Amino acid sequence: MTLEIPVHLCIINGYPRANRQVLAEAGVSQADELYLNFLRRYAPKGRFDVLYVADLDVRLPAGTELTSYDAYIWTGSNLTIYHDRPEVTRQIELCRSIFEAGVPQYGSCWGVQMAAVVQGGEVRKNPNGREWCIARDISLTEAGRSHPLYTGKPDRFNGFIMHLDEVSRVPEGGTVLASNRHTPVQSLAVRHPSGGEFWATQYHPEYNLYEMARLLVARKKPLTEEGFFKEEGDVERYVEKLTALWNHPDDPALRSELKIGSDIVGAEIREAELRNWLHYLVIPQMQQAA
Repeated sequence: MTLEIPVHLCIINGYPRANRQVLAEAGVSQADELYLNFLRRYAPKGRFDVLYVADLDVRLPAGTELTSYDAYIWTGSNLTIYHDRPEVTRQIELCRSIFEAGVPQYGSCWGVQMAAVVQGGEVRKNPNGREWCIARDISLTEAGRSHPLYTGKPDRFNGFIMHLDEVSRVPEGGTVLASNRHTPVQSLAVRHPSGGEFWATQYHPEYNLYEMARLLVARKKPLTEEGFFKEEGDVERYVEKLTALWNHPDDPALRSELKIGSDIVGAEIREAELRNWLHYLVIPQMQQAA
């Protein structure tokens, strides 16, 4: 099934240029490309622009330009949202402007932190350390079980993830939709007084096994230094197994060894949040505006 409505979306890539180059050298698709891969497949009639918001020489949209898009998507980022530097503060200002304009937003990882901070919440370094590769046993809250973001999603699932920070205080107008033992705020819905809404996840529905494997290659040094692997060669061997499962998703031995089920392997469950955001927030608002 595909979405046949011609949506016009802006994907906001939160990575600075130098860090995008690091990802490229490791063979990782850029954060915006991960969303584009989904959107071009699922919304073939859509138009999609990319904004490299962390590049200080890139002009930000303002005024009526903000409402020229049906919605915005925030990618992940390797920046730290509580650091006072222009690459960060200009993103916060842009998000606030989009909220005030009443245009729907979605984001993963950096996106959930952005949604919280802009509305007065707080983000800190996660005291449990890095959550990497797969966030285990994410559970929907009572609010999450009835929220349209999770239509068709199991009450408990796993998701791709890579982060050091967490939302430590939920903002006014914010509702926690999912949680696990490592990170209490795994997803969040935030409503602005203007009517603007931001649905966001700490985990990454836009990733797949291959892309996460490549991201582990890009992060093999910190993963080793932080004690998740004894040496970088162990990261490479783990990457080989993830890649093998990507190539042979029905291999029962690999799935058992890696503890990976259909919520990770299959796009139907893994990408549910992205489809639901379009169907239950973006499209209704487009129809209302028309």
